[in-house]
Amino acid sequence: MKGRGTPENPGNRFKEIHRGMDIDLECEIDERPSVATQFFKDSSKSILSKNDSPDLGFGTSVNPYRGCEHGCIYCYARPTHEYLDLSPGLDFETKIFVKENAPELLRTALAAKNYVPEPIFFSGVTDCYQPIERKLQLTRRCLEVLAECGHPVWIVTKNFLVTRDIDVLKRLAEKNACGVTLSLTSLDADLCGKMEPRTSRPQKRLEAIRLLSEAGIPVSVNLAPIIPALNETEIPALLQAAKEAGARSAWYTCVRLPHAVKDIFQEWLHRHYPDKAERILSNIRQMRGGKLYDADFKTRMKGEGLFAERVAQLFEIYRRRHGLDQPSASLSVASFVPPQPPPRSAADELDSGQLLLDFG
Repeated sequence: MKGRGTPENPGNRFKEIHRGMDIDLECEIDERPSVATQFFKDSSKSILSKNDSPDLGFGTSVNPYRGCEHGCIYCYARPTHEYLDLSPGLDFETKIFVKENAPELLRTALAAKNYVPEPIFFSGVTDCYQPIERKLQLTRRCLEVLAECGHPVWIVTKNFLVTRDIDVLKRLAEKNACGVTLSLTSLDADLCGKMEPRTSRPQKRLEAIRLLSEAGIPVSVNLAPIIPALNETEIPALLQAAKEAGARSAWYTCVRLPHAVKDIFQEWLHRHYPDKAERILSNIRQMRGGKLYDADFKTRMKGEGLFAERVAQLFEIYRRRHGLDQPSASLSVASFVPPQPPPRSAADELDSGQLLLDFG
C-alpha cells in the first residue's frame, strides 16, 4: 500500500473478532486504495510515563501521540495499539491518538510540590516528530514549557522536523539541559522508503545532525534497528556519515519483534525481499535463542550468539575509529525552576476517541 508500512491489519490478541481490508496484494501499488490517516482525541490525565527497565537508560518519558504515522515495519511499539482495541498493523499507522493538552499536563506535573526533576525522554514509544507535529506543534509547546523552567530533555527521532525547534533546543542546551538522538537505519533511500515510509530520508537525517550540531546542541546517533543480512553491512558507512555530519556519540539496537510484529515483519520481508527473507529470519533466530523474539532484559536490545557478537565487534571497531565512543552528554537539573501551574481550561475535559482530523 503506497506510503504505508503494511497493508495488513492482524487481529488483536485481546479480542476474538477483528476486521481488515480486502486488498488485492497482487495488483500494482498505485492501483491499491489509499487509506486516510485519522487523528483522535486522547483524554489522558497525566503525561509523564515511568519505567524501571534496566536497558532503556531513562526513567521518565513523554509521548504526545499514540500510534505513529511513520509506519516503520519493525516498530516494537505496534502492539501498544492493541490496548486501544485496534490492530498493531495498519491501524497503528493510520489511527493516531493526540494528547491535545500535553503541554498543560506537563506544566501541571512539573509544578507539583513533590516533583523531583530528572531528564525527560521524548519518543519512548512513538516519534514525537511524526508528520502531524508540523500542524499541531504539541512537541514544540512541551519543549517551550521545559525551556521556560530549565528542565532537561533528551529527544529521539527519525524526522528532520526536529530542526524546526532549534531555537528552543538552543535555550536548553545553553543550560546543559538538552540532547538529541537521530535514528539511522540505512543510507539507502529506497530501503528506507520501504521499511520506514513516512520518515525523513537518510540525507535529511544527516542534515538534521549537521544543523543541530552547528547550533551547539549535543547530537548522537542510534543505528536502529540492525537487521542481519539486510543492513548490518552498512554499520561502517553509517558511523562515518554520522561523524562527518557532527554526531558526538553512537550506539545501536538490534531488531526486536514482539507479539504481532513478528508476523507483520515476516510478511513485509517476503513481499519486498523474497530472496533474502529466510536468511534474514534465520539470522534473527540465531540471535534470539532460536526464536524471533526474546524479551529478556539482558539480551533483548543486542541479541546473543555468534552473529550478535559479530555485529557488536563491527560496531565497536568503527565507533572507535570515528571517535563516536564518547559518553552521551550528561544533562543537568541545576537550572530547574518549577513553572506556574496552568489555569483550568476546556482542554482538561477532552472526550477520548473523538475524531479530530481525517486526511491522507
